Amino acid sequence: MHPVKRIEIISDSIELGKIVESLEKAQVSSYTVIRNVGGKGIKGTMSNDLDMSRMENDYVLAICPPEQVKSVVESVRPILNRFGGICLISDAMEIRSMQCVASL
Repeated sequence: MHPVKRIEIISDSIELGKIVESLEKAQVSSYTVIRNVGGKGIKGTMSNDLDMSRMENDYVLAICPPEQVKSVVESVRPILNRFGGICLISDAMEIRSMQCVASL
């Protein structure tokens, strides 16, 4: 096991490409996208059963080494500041060895 930073981003689906591009720019190699999530935030309630894709939110879960998180924040923050969304960063433990991750 080794420590990592868990990065969770919820944003309008229209901005997903920019967010993924910013993660890749920050050299984040592990992320998962869950499309069309619902919930309630500062913009009100977002339903996950709307027919209009421009009203959908997507959830991005990523991990990175602790020393890399500053680069991720610098890359993602301008997108969220301009287009909205939320980014949460927390400590986590990754159970695969780094050699296993490097060989993928």
